[in-house]
Amino acid sequence: MIHEGNASQVKAGVVLELANGPLTPEADAILCRRGTVVLPDILANAGGVTVSYFEWVQNRQGYYWPIDDVHARLRATMERESDAIWRLAQERNLTLRSAAYVHALARLASAIEAHGTQQFFTS
Repeated sequence: MIHEGNASQVKAGVVLELANGPLTPEADAILCRRGTVVLPDILANAGGVTVSYFEWVQNRQGYYWPIDDVHARLRATMERESDAIWRLAQERNLTLRSAAYVHALARLASAIEAHGTQQFFTS
């Protein structure tokens, strides 16, 4: 784990989080101040979650895609969402972690709005 006590020793220009929460918030802030790009776990692990969703969709449909189709869909999804997060980080001067959270919450808000919220306000 990278924490406040060892973050200053990291010499990498990019840190890819492959575990859940491998940086403490203090370490994240230190690396950010030093200009180190941190690709957060929420983005780095999204491919596995996306393929799990694809499996769920296929099971619900009873129709299974060829592996090349799974790879193509995964690539398209990951590139689209990664690009959106990168642009958001640049436009709003956010870390990639913050941009990923902002992007996710905006997507969630859009889904709730599209579904409607009346049920949340009636008894």
